[in-house]
Amino acid sequence: MQLHIKIATDKGLKKQIYQSVFRTPEYFWFNPHNLEFAGFILLGGEYQQIEPQSQGWLWSQQLGLYVGVSQDKLRFFTPEGDLVPTPEEVAKQEKDKSDRLAAKLRELGVDPDTI
Repeated sequence: MQLHIKIATDKGLKKQIYQSVFRTPEYFWFNPHNLEFAGFILLGGEYQQIEPQSQGWLWSQQLGLYVGVSQDKLRFFTPEGDLVPTPEEVAKQEKDKSDRLAAKLRELGVDPDTI
């Protein structure tokens, strides 16, 4: 019941406040349970729905990125269609790279902890 109320609030009252009070240039909402999402751009003082492109992504002029669903999560995509990694994904990639470099140094007889 709480999720239904929250989504209804996001689609109605909150959207109206962001449009009429805050005058926020873009507004997006996302339902993680059924993966429904929508985006709106403020034109002439009223939100107009952003039309999805072929993958179902929505273009955000403010971010210069697409917003779309990937693996059941709302994610950002570059104009070229590449997934923008989250900070956690970047940190994991960096740790994996560091671990591989340390392993290679050990193979070569160098203790990476002494460098």
